[in-house]
Amino acid sequence: MNLVIVESPTKAKTIHKFLGNDYKIEASYGHLRDLPKSKIGIDVENGFKPHYIIPVKKRKIANNLKKEAEKAETILLASDPDREGEAIAWHLLQILNPEGDKIKTIKRISFHEITKQAIEEALKNPHSININLVNAQQGRRILDRLVGYNLSPFLWKKLFHRLSAGRVQSAALRLIVDREKEIENFKPEEYWSIEVILQSQKSKTEFSAFLVKENGETIPKMGIKTKEEADKILDNLEKAEYKVKNITKKEIRKNPLPPFTTSTLQQESWKQFHFPSKFTMRLAQSLYEKGLTTYHRTDSLNLSETAYKIAEIYILKNYGKNYLKLRKYKSKSKLIQEAHEAIRPTKLNQVEIKDKNELKLYELIKKRFVASQMQEAILNSTTVEISAKIANNKDLFYSLKASGQTLKFDGFLKVYPLKIEEQILPEISVGEILDLKKAESNQHFTQPPARYTEASLIKTLEKYGIGRPSTYVPIISVIQARNYVAKNENKRFYPTETGKMVCDILIKHFPRIVDIDFTAKMENELDKIAQGNEQWQKVIGDFYKPFIENLEKKYKEVKKQTIEEKTDIKCDKCGRPMVIKIGRYGKFLACSGFPECKNTKPIIEELGNCPKCHTGKIVRKRTKKGRFFYGCSNYPKCNWASWKLPDLQASEENKNPSSSQ
Repeated sequence: MNLVIVESPTKAKTIHKFLGNDYKIEASYGHLRDLPKSKIGIDVENGFKPHYIIPVKKRKIANNLKKEAEKAETILLASDPDREGEAIAWHLLQILNPEGDKIKTIKRISFHEITKQAIEEALKNPHSININLVNAQQGRRILDRLVGYNLSPFLWKKLFHRLSAGRVQSAALRLIVDREKEIENFKPEEYWSIEVILQSQKSKTEFSAFLVKENGETIPKMGIKTKEEADKILDNLEKAEYKVKNITKKEIRKNPLPPFTTSTLQQESWKQFHFPSKFTMRLAQSLYEKGLTTYHRTDSLNLSETAYKIAEIYILKNYGKNYLKLRKYKSKSKLIQEAHEAIRPTKLNQVEIKDKNELKLYELIKKRFVASQMQEAILNSTTVEISAKIANNKDLFYSLKASGQTLKFDGFLKVYPLKIEEQILPEISVGEILDLKKAESNQHFTQPPARYTEASLIKTLEKYGIGRPSTYVPIISVIQARNYVAKNENKRFYPTETGKMVCDILIKHFPRIVDIDFTAKMENELDKIAQGNEQWQKVIGDFYKPFIENLEKKYKEVKKQTIEEKTDIKCDKCGRPMVIKIGRYGKFLACSGFPECKNTKPIIEELGNCPKCHTGKIVRKRTKKGRFFYGCSNYPKCNWASWKLPDLQASEENKNPSSSQ
C-alpha cells in the first residue's frame, strides 16, 4: 500500500478518483507543527533555531498518519507546490521519520493542477523536498514571530493592553493611515471646463466638442480657475466662427489582459462581485481542490503547453480561426516566487458547479484565460480639431476637440467585455463651417485620493513588493481583526483611532517596521533564500540585532501614553465626571475616579433612524469577537440588526412615502 498525504479532505477525495486501490489518501489538515503560542519558541542565541511542537488539536491527526505510515511501503508527500506546501511536507517528514532512517520510502510529489494527467506525471517524477523553499517559509515565520512577540509587549506597556504589531501588517497599516492623512489635509481646488454643442450644416447632426487651446497654447486641465474666467471665454465663443481644421482617423488595437495571478484575481473578484480577498481565496481553494482550476497562489503568468492546446481547441470550435491568437505573457517582476502557471481552468468543456459563488469565480477565471489567447479588439478612432475665430478680435482664437470611436472587430471582447464607449461623430469634412447650438461651462473641484478598497490595497501592496501571493489575505485579515482599520459604508478602509496611535508610535520609534521600502527589501531577501542565494539565519540576524537593541533603548526612553478627554457627563455610579479614553476597540467613556470606580460606557454615535421601528436610532455595535455591526437603540424592543449601514435616505422615504413625491 502507498500512502499519499495532502492538506485537505477535498483534495484527497479528488485525487482518489485518479488513483487505484494501491493508494490510500490521507489529509494533514494544513500544518501539523508550529511554534508554541505560550512562548517565543526561538533560540536567538543559537542560530535562531525554532522549537516546533504539535499543537494539542493536531495530535490525533499526527498519530493517525504515523499509524498509516507504518503500514505503507511508500509515503508520498503531496502538499501544495509553494513555500507553505513545501514546509508542510518537510514538517511531515520530521514527524514520520524522526530518526531519518526511512528516507528512501518517503518521497515528495508536486503538481499545479489536480487532473489525471498531472497526478500520473507527478508519480513518475518524485523529487526531494526543496529545502530552500522550506527555509524561505521558516525565515518568514521566524521573522514575524520575533517582531510580534517582542514588539507587542512594548505596545501594551506604552499604550494599552492587548495590542499587537506585525512585520508586514504594520507597513500595510501605514499605507491606510497615510492615505487618511492625505484626505484630511486635502484642500479642493476649483476649476472649469468648456463644452460646446456644434451642428453639421450638411447632416444637421449635433455633437460635443471641448475647449483645448487658446491662441495655440494648450489649456491645462485646471487652467480655467474661476467662473469669471469661464464666462469670459463663453462670451467670446458665442461670437466665434467654427471651422473644421483637421480630421485624424486611425485604427486602435486593444490587447487582452493576461490570465490571472493571485493578486489580479483578488482585485477583479472584488471589482466584479465585491468578494473580499479571503472569500475569493476560499472559493479558489475549493475550485483547485476539486480539480477545476490550477493552483491559486501564484505570481506567474506562464502557461503550459496543455493550456495552449485546450485554449486553441476551444476558441476554434466556439469562435473561429479569426479570433485565435496564442500569446505568451511575461511577469514584470524578475523575482517570481516559484515556476508556477497562471490561474486557469484545467478544462474548458462544461463543468457542474453547484455553489453559485464558486461558479461565478470559475466563469471569471475561464473567461479571462480564454480571452488572453484571442485576437485584439480593433476600434476606429476619429479626432476632429475645430478652430473658433472671434469675429471682433483677430488676435484671439480657440481650438476645440471632438473625439469618436466605433468598434470594428470585437476580438477578445466577445468573451471578456471591457468598458468601451462607442461615440459616433457625423460625417464632416475639413474646411466645413459648423453651427454653434450651445456653449456651456462646467464647474469641477479636485478630489482627494480615494480610500483603499480591498482591490486597490492589494494592487498597492503588490506594486511596492509588500507580501506575496500567500500573504495578501492574512495581511488584510489581521489589520481588521486587530481593529486597526475598518470599512465604511462604501467598503473602503479607514484607520481607527487605535490604528492611528499604533502607526504613529511605530513610525516615531520603529521606523523600519513600517517603512515600505524596508519591508519590500525583506521580501526580496526571502525570495533570495527561496532561490538558494541567501542563508535564512544571516537574513534574520542582520534584522534582529539592530531591532532588539532599538527596542531595549525605547523601553527606557518612551513614556506611557495616556489619552483622556474631559466631558460634562456624570458617572451614574459615583457622580464623578466621565472621561474619554481609547482602548483596543476605539474610544469609550470611563469614570475619572478609576481605579476606585471602574464604570465604563460605550460612546454611541447615532447614524440615522431605524428602518424597522422608525423610533429608535441606528447605532454601531460590536460582537464579543470584536466585529462591528449596526443595530437599533431600542433593543431588545426592536431587534433590527445588519452588517451593513442601510441607505438612510431610502429608510426615511419608506417611513414617509409622501416625502419623495
